[in-house]
Amino acid sequence: MNIQKLQRLVIDALEDVKAQDIKVFNTTEITTMFDRVVLATGTSNRQTRALAASVADAAREHKIPIVAYEGQDTGEWVLLDIGDIVVHCMQPEIRRYYNLEEIWGGKPVRVKLLPQSTPAGTPVYDDELPDT
Repeated sequence: MNIQKLQRLVIDALEDVKAQDIKVFNTTEITTMFDRVVLATGTSNRQTRALAASVADAAREHKIPIVAYEGQDTGEWVLLDIGDIVVHCMQPEIRRYYNLEEIWGGKPVRVKLLPQSTPAGTPVYDDELPDT
């Protein structure tokens, strides 16, 4: 599966469970281990676990191997590595504290998101590559 389709699969799975403040970063110039980092916020331990579970289920449906799946026990920060994309599902306080945007945020990827998935005042882009 190409990176745009995989990225869309992850975003759709996160949006299905009402993820907030989804951000996607291109990491190809930072590391060779993966191509994208996706950050998403959940409002509770239960929701962050559900966000990661939704992505894991979508990956399994498409026979995409799960390399790592960490943090389900507390649900404050759940990490899911599906090879080319690493997904961080975090509660707001944890996300602010660790500020992963500072580490990975040099090259944000413009993606189409549902209004609920973006913080207030953030533009929603319509120029994402098609899902075909």
